[in-house]
Amino acid sequence: MMRISLLIFTFLSFISTLSAQTVSTLTNDGAWCWFSDPRAIYTSNKNGQIVTGWVTKTGDILAASLDLKSGKVISKVLYTQLEIDDHDNPAFLQLPNNRILAQYTWHGGSKNGMGVIQNTTLQPWDITTFSDSLVFKPQTPALLEKFKRETYTYANPFMLSGENNKIFSFGRWVGFKPNLITSTDNGKTWSDPMVVITSKELNTNNRPYVKYYSDGKSRIHLIFTDGHPNAEPLNSVYYCYYEKGAFWRADGSKIANMDQLPFHPSDASIVYKATAETGKAWIFDIVPDRKGRPVVAYTRYPTNQQHQYYYAVWDGQKWNDNHLTDSGKWFPQTPEGKKEREENYSGGLTIDPLDPSVVYFSHEVNNVFEISKGETRDLGKSWKITPITRNSEFDNVRPVIPRYKKKGDKNVLLWMRNRKYVHYTDYDSDILWKILP
Repeated sequence: MMRISLLIFTFLSFISTLSAQTVSTLTNDGAWCWFSDPRAIYTSNKNGQIVTGWVTKTGDILAASLDLKSGKVISKVLYTQLEIDDHDNPAFLQLPNNRILAQYTWHGGSKNGMGVIQNTTLQPWDITTFSDSLVFKPQTPALLEKFKRETYTYANPFMLSGENNKIFSFGRWVGFKPNLITSTDNGKTWSDPMVVITSKELNTNNRPYVKYYSDGKSRIHLIFTDGHPNAEPLNSVYYCYYEKGAFWRADGSKIANMDQLPFHPSDASIVYKATAETGKAWIFDIVPDRKGRPVVAYTRYPTNQQHQYYYAVWDGQKWNDNHLTDSGKWFPQTPEGKKEREENYSGGLTIDPLDPSVVYFSHEVNNVFEISKGETRDLGKSWKITPITRNSEFDNVRPVIPRYKKKGDKNVLLWMRNRKYVHYTDYDSDILWKILP
């Protein structure tokens, strides 16, 4: 009996070791925010390749290529000492010629620098050939006169093949509001910017937060809020999509043509209307299902210390909005005796773009943030939860499934692991990856 027990223990230890080996490190020095996306993409490289990027703890901006066959990681510095701020992570787009476009910004900007920064590889898929950085400011005197404030944070580039490969790039720019520019020549030149969403009474301290998802063909999905949950006591969640020169509600009714922009949050579809009892909200991911219907992952905050993950699915007539799990509180490590500056920094969620009934999320388990997988077959009413990480020494947060995942691609999850995260300007983090079953 003793020998059998020993054999079982040895076998389980071996399986545990194999499982542990499946978690690999992209970098020991990297962090990212979740509003500059896609921060990771699958490319069309036949070897199986993911391109991603991050900000180091000294403020360098890096791109990286992960070969899924060999596990080899190649990295390239795009910009040296931009600033120490995880908001500045690059977002990526594969162009029709298989070159890779990267875009990123300073966080708002200052006398040390302001604007959108762009690099493009000179060779297909080869991140070592990224060009020198090009800095530009999407603004016009007329737009600045109307919306008053000049600031540039985040970049979100997408291409629609159904519009002759036009690129749409979104960010929080002029007016402290979501802006849009377009390019018809692979990002060599850009249109004048337009403000997409604004408060009814112009408030240059109000900033709607937006998450985007593109099908790469004809449609770009948006979920967004009234503003920042620190500033908006009733921060609600809204949805719309761009298609064929206009923005539309979930039910297909038109909000505005491009030449009628901007619109107000309340003009779009309301996913979740915040109340004092149910709490303000913030957003994490948006993915369409196989029928093109939006699936949304977001957080509610009945209190700043009580973070609740929700999962909402549009069924063609209404939103099915269901609780996934309580995730704990914020993950920043608040200095003793200090008030937490980012009380609404949840661990984060990501939706599998090929199967939106699957989400991966970060939540507190035994006082450490761990990653779990959630699966639902009834629009979020019930969940099967499977651990991805457990018994970790450090917090695991901000998971992401790379965008443009195709049938047959290996199922890869990336996330941040924090040795230290006091603030978005004070961190010491890794970027990890794992191939999932």
